[in-house]
Amino acid sequence: MIEVNNLAKYYGDFIAVRDVTFSAEKGDVLGFLGPNGAGKTTTLRMLATYLPPTSGSAKIAGYDINLQSDDVRRSIGYLPETPPLYPEMTVVEYLNFVAQIKGVKKRDLKNKIELAIERCFLGEVRQKLCGQLSKGFKQRVGIAQAIVHNPPVLIFDEPTSGLDPKQIIEIRQLISSLAQDHTILISTHILPEVNSVCNRVVIIDRGEVVLESSLAEATRSRSLEQVFLECVSRQEDKRTKPLSAVGS
Repeated sequence: MIEVNNLAKYYGDFIAVRDVTFSAEKGDVLGFLGPNGAGKTTTLRMLATYLPPTSGSAKIAGYDINLQSDDVRRSIGYLPETPPLYPEMTVVEYLNFVAQIKGVKKRDLKNKIELAIERCFLGEVRQKLCGQLSKGFKQRVGIAQAIVHNPPVLIFDEPTSGLDPKQIIEIRQLISSLAQDHTILISTHILPEVNSVCNRVVIIDRGEVVLESSLAEATRSRSLEQVFLECVSRQEDKRTKPLSAVGS
């Protein structure tokens, strides 16, 4: 479902992402883990076709991000770190707008919107303006817009950033429920997030992948915290010159 091969993004002499390679199969929930500034957001933006790569390639649901960007966009649901909401629209109006943009047929609109509202537990705020929602509900609406067209692949960038503990638990439970029907890529720097919802993990540091593994294999004899610190320490030891990362 997701195949990334030697993906790179340069801004002049600055290297945001260097030769990133990893994959996720149907049904996987892959935690894309790294410290702030590691290149996570830049990678996700390339996979979502918001940024063109400098080199390398990737396929989403069989479609090439460089050659078939429209097909890629139809095959993904993307939630950036800040949900792309229109504050003057109600939740229902917004989801209707997004569903039409994403090509949902008119005859299917109502059912698709109602399913997204139900799955994201938005019934009580369906007629509220997006701009009046709490951060937790805004995140849920962001997830609803990502799933409203029922894409095979979901890409979430820091989906629990800034939420309170109760909201974090609710969003993680929602993501776990979505894993039954989608391949999910979650960017995060929060280790418990990966432990809670993921079955695979990729660790990236300063634009380079330093680990790709099943979560069970990576943590067979040590905690994810230990794995993370060892990977970052090894990366630090092998650096011979500064590597500037752009984004997060």
